[in-house]
Amino acid sequence: MSRRRGCEGFIAWRLPAMLLTGLAAGGCHRPAPSDLVPPASGSVWFEDATQAVGLDFIHDAGAPGRYFLPQVIGSGAALFDCDGDDRLDIYLIQNGGPNSEARNQLYRQRADGTFENISAGSGLDVAGHGMGVAIGDVNNDGRPDLVLTEYRGLRLFLNQGGGKFIEATKDSGLDDVHWATSASFVDYDRDGWLDLVVAHYVDYDPARRCPGSGGKEDFCHPKTFAGAAARVYRNLGRRAGVLAAFRDMTAAAGLAHRPSNGLGVVCADLNGDRWPDLFLANDARPNHLWINQRDGTFREEALSRGCAVNALGQAEGNMGIACADLDGDGLLDLFVTHLTEETHTLWRQGPVGIFTDRTAAAGLATPTWRGTGFGVVAADFDADGHLDLALVNGRVARKLGASALGFHWTDYAERHQLFANDGTGRFRDLSPTNAPLCGTARVGRGLCAGDIFGTGRVDLLATHVADRARVYRNVVANPGHWLIVRAVTPEWRRDAYGAEVTVFAGTRRWTRLIQPGSSYLCSNDPRAHFGLGEVTAVDRLRVVWPDGAVEEFPGSPVDRRLVVRRGEGKVVD
Repeated sequence: MSRRRGCEGFIAWRLPAMLLTGLAAGGCHRPAPSDLVPPASGSVWFEDATQAVGLDFIHDAGAPGRYFLPQVIGSGAALFDCDGDDRLDIYLIQNGGPNSEARNQLYRQRADGTFENISAGSGLDVAGHGMGVAIGDVNNDGRPDLVLTEYRGLRLFLNQGGGKFIEATKDSGLDDVHWATSASFVDYDRDGWLDLVVAHYVDYDPARRCPGSGGKEDFCHPKTFAGAAARVYRNLGRRAGVLAAFRDMTAAAGLAHRPSNGLGVVCADLNGDRWPDLFLANDARPNHLWINQRDGTFREEALSRGCAVNALGQAEGNMGIACADLDGDGLLDLFVTHLTEETHTLWRQGPVGIFTDRTAAAGLATPTWRGTGFGVVAADFDADGHLDLALVNGRVARKLGASALGFHWTDYAERHQLFANDGTGRFRDLSPTNAPLCGTARVGRGLCAGDIFGTGRVDLLATHVADRARVYRNVVANPGHWLIVRAVTPEWRRDAYGAEVTVFAGTRRWTRLIQPGSSYLCSNDPRAHFGLGEVTAVDRLRVVWPDGAVEEFPGSPVDRRLVVRRGEGKVVD
């Protein structure tokens, strides 16, 4: 959300002075006729299944008209199996404040693909200025736990089984008082216990008032306030009398001296040494790439590695992150969402550890329409063997020509976007032909991806400010073959976050990262999904485990789910 002049020649940060007054009474965003896009001819990839599956969540952004900055930043969601029945469940976050009647909601998926609200009694139905969520098994008991990020803090909830959680924040060491946004679990010291990385936004002062365009009060630009450093919490493992224990290692790890405006975070090996690094998307400031020094410390190297700024040397409004091998060369690339007046940026990796802005070469610089992107995922929606992109948009600046009266969330609303990878390194804009996902302007924030309905396809869950969360079912006609791989470390009884899984078939290969913490304020399906096109069998699988060990596993027929376990493969390399 940076303040810079784009090609349109006007200042980007002009946030709305209007908010939909009906929301105070619990209503949701009703798009104006001008927000609706008629269906175009072409293949439709998604249908809106929200009502059909029983998801009735409406996001509460708090009282309108206060210009309270956290209102326009949250909130996200999670896809995870909360109760161990091998079906993805949904967790959705409210932003109305600690005294709001609107509480976070947990939906359990039934066997028929519909969702049941089990929030009451779950322990997760809390209220606050909720931002994001990270899912990970922090105590290695085989059940995924949950960290909730909020304006002014973190909350840790431990999974007790059966959809029940207990809060363990008080004695956990997660005593964060800053504005926490996206978070991700990672075993950065490779000791088998999941550590936590948290992006922080700004040192916000709610009493500060800021003028906007036309002399009216507006949301403050993030550079109005001092930035805040991302924090690293090391998991101390089991401790007598403590349910979960973390230690703030931010200063010792070297991150404390580089504050910024963090919104997105992803943890992955981005220099090829098999140790996880930390990439932070910083709003209106250069991104940070913290390279793991293998001794508990990190060194910031984004500028020298090419992913701090865009090809013009400009720091943009960096928000959400997709980290994936978008060109099929076995190296993880970075795609980051930006403002309407900017372009969403693709940094391709190559050679190893070096990134280059290839947005224009990939055909992503001139989409059919622009938007202020937040949540973003890279997934092979049509299973043709090439990763596609989906992102949700929603302005942080009032649209030009918006009504001069009141405060309306519709002044933020924009259409989402969908891009198909053609297999040559370029993307084709499918947004105009996908009205269910992209045809109605909304204020998008979180976007989660996963095989929600157990069909082997990648579906989507999107969150919207002061509006419904929506489930988009994948309905691609005649998709290719697929494989879904869950990578597990039996010793630690959990998913192997940070593992890289490569599938081989003939001369072709596909690489995926096991890391649910990405996009924006979201946690995704932790399994690796492979679209395989016309391939009917894979020859072998190779897994680079989080501790750097490499194993190969036998091949398999396609259109099925596999579980690969550390220690059961053939050790290589």
